[in-house]
Amino acid sequence: MSAPTIRPRDRDAVIQSLRAGVAPRQGQHLIQVGRHLEIEALIQDVERIADGGSTIRFVIGEYGAGKTFFLNLVRAVAMEHKLVTANADLNPDRRLHATGGQARSLYAELMRNLSTRTKQDGGAISAIVERFISTAKSEAAAAGSTTDAVIRSRLANLTEMVNGYDFADVIACYCRGFDEGNEQLKADAVRWLRGEFTTKTEARQALGVRTIIDDANFYDQLKLFARFVRLAGYTGFVVCLDELVNLYKLSNTQARNANYEQILRILNDSLQGSAEGLGFILGGTPEFLMDTRRGLFSYPALQSRLAENTFAKAGLVDFSGPVVRLASLSPEDFYVMLEKLRNVYAFGDPEKYLLPDEAIAPFMQHCSRRLGDGYFRTPRTTITAFINLLAVLEQNPGQDWRVLIDAVQLSPDTGGLADSQFDTDDELASFKL
Repeated sequence: MSAPTIRPRDRDAVIQSLRAGVAPRQGQHLIQVGRHLEIEALIQDVERIADGGSTIRFVIGEYGAGKTFFLNLVRAVAMEHKLVTANADLNPDRRLHATGGQARSLYAELMRNLSTRTKQDGGAISAIVERFISTAKSEAAAAGSTTDAVIRSRLANLTEMVNGYDFADVIACYCRGFDEGNEQLKADAVRWLRGEFTTKTEARQALGVRTIIDDANFYDQLKLFARFVRLAGYTGFVVCLDELVNLYKLSNTQARNANYEQILRILNDSLQGSAEGLGFILGGTPEFLMDTRRGLFSYPALQSRLAENTFAKAGLVDFSGPVVRLASLSPEDFYVMLEKLRNVYAFGDPEKYLLPDEAIAPFMQHCSRRLGDGYFRTPRTTITAFINLLAVLEQNPGQDWRVLIDAVQLSPDTGGLADSQFDTDDELASFKL
């Protein structure tokens, strides 16, 4: 028997995530199909950021259409290009603009999820700072200078930015803690960099700095950090924000417009190239973008900048603008994806396939009858059901896949199994896991 070509860790990360209806954070390349033009457009963005430019993209798709998967895939590509990435989901406690700590909370979440190619699961801020410090130490040794002097010299260009002086002081504090073995000083420096100090008094007592990261300077700090990671030897910084529909759901018009104004500021900076080495990828639904009463299009300045290219009609596409609409998967793409899922489930070993090739087309036909074209536009439901089918076949050897497909009714709301299609309680129990 041939050896498995997919590591159990990668396999489990993909299967467990998809079965729960969420996008996997690892192994996206194992199941990626279609959307080649969209991916190429985002790869060009990554290369532009690595060249010192700035970009912003709005990834728009229905619930379950694969927005989060797409964002995670772009994050993986960015890390392969030696960029630092950060990701977070917006919610009522995390916004782009606020006065009650919600913007600082979003910043703190982004910093906790900071990732690099060698540290892809978040928590990379200490590694980034230590890489910068080690480079500074090498320069200091070669020049016969002190490490602190080199750090101050390399960070001099940041002092013109908001919190720039204090940022340099915090990095110097981390370096001093690193040299002296003072873990508390290092921890306090990391707390400041993560935006976890809530009062200036506390920060002054711990680090001797007079400012903290708060709601007012949230975005300015991201721009500063983007410059810092380039000084540390990385090629840029990509920020992925998902679930922007939560801004659309804000009932307070003033709060909603304040967040849209922050998006406008980010958009203008990105398009004008004034945010060096920084890219934003924002995921949202069509309502979040196009609703003229509560969506981005309710803000005239954003509507004019995000409007579709009127010449891109009748099958023509234009991916040069800031909005990327996730196209529906074609039946051929869907077929290939189910093949890949079967392969991942079997650890890449064809001898362990639980379904033959001739079973995939009937499964797709069944989904089409039950869900209509929705299973192409929002594949989450069908993917979850397919993995459930594989799980049943794995744990019930000898079951005929034809009987299972005929017996199961897909539920568009849950992606699970509908009770009404089973003749007996025993039969239902045998399928539910």
